[in-house]
Amino acid sequence: MNEKSTEELLHELRSSTKIEKFIDNNKIEMLYDSYNVYLNSLLIHKNITKADVVKGSHLNRAYVYQIFLGIKMPSRDKVIALSFGLRLTFDETQSFLKKSGYRELYPRDERDAVVIYSHERKLDIRKANELLYDLSLNLIE
Repeated sequence: MNEKSTEELLHELRSSTKIEKFIDNNKIEMLYDSYNVYLNSLLIHKNITKADVVKGSHLNRAYVYQIFLGIKMPSRDKVIALSFGLRLTFDETQSFLKKSGYRELYPRDERDAVVIYSHERKLDIRKANELLYDLSLNLIE
């Protein structure tokens, strides 16, 4: 799910013979009226359930469901936790943070560097938190 540039989307749209196919192929690239619609599109794109996200993010079940319903807006830290639950790659996590209104992971920030390292090696949130703990950095919570 590498984010396409607007120019790439426009080129693809211009060369498309069927608008339905273009929309279907680029659902994840579209702007959404609400955060929960975007999140639910990620579920479909990743072919996972909300229960999978709860388990993989180690966040409170009720809180995660409130985010998916649009009742709560997660903090940057919760977005990072959700990125683990959604099984996002590093590039997908960067896009997810950006679309959530937060700064992207920055390799000069020690804690962010551990998160990047964890995503690049496909570690789960438990392993990422172990690395953070070992380095006396704040856990992803």
